[in-house]
Amino acid sequence: MAYKKIEQYDQETTDGLIQHYSSAISLLGEDINREGIQKTPERVAKAMQYITQGYQMDAKAILDSAKFHESYSEMVIVKDIELYSLCEHHMLPFFGKAHVAYIPDGIITGLSKIARVVDCFARRLQVQERLTHQILDAIQESLNPLGVAVVIEAQHLCMMMRGVQKQNSVTTTSAFSGAFERNETRSEFLRLIAADLN
Repeated sequence: MAYKKIEQYDQETTDGLIQHYSSAISLLGEDINREGIQKTPERVAKAMQYITQGYQMDAKAILDSAKFHESYSEMVIVKDIELYSLCEHHMLPFFGKAHVAYIPDGIITGLSKIARVVDCFARRLQVQERLTHQILDAIQESLNPLGVAVVIEAQHLCMMMRGVQKQNSVTTTSAFSGAFERNETRSEFLRLIAADLN
């Protein structure tokens, strides 16, 4: 299955989540029958299915749906791809942007597909380190380019709202394959995205 917006929610999953969220809200000390809370379990159940729809997406299918033969063999960069994910440790959001580049070896893909691959893996319970490599691996395996580069910078609410409570911290992760393992190519990529890395 390629990327698609959830229009219909699985009723069995929704009902199960509603039951669990109702119990959790009650355990936290809230009155589940209070007017403002009554429909909250259902809203959260649907929101969580939407936020984690990456489990229903196939990165290879996304890329394969728009593969074209092209002799272009220079760097292709898609910068500032917004991403929203959930930390798997506390189920609190982390958000930021990804910069993705690849050097084609006879095959290119639609530019929007790169952003969809980011969504495919971001919309799951995640850690930023794994997310970075999953994006790289999917592009490398599907397009077989000369190299792939991924840089992600994100803010984590699990660090901002709880624990150390560091409001301005930003986490940056990177992964490189093929041609991007060479200093010259990697440096060119990092220079081209440098204006976005604040």
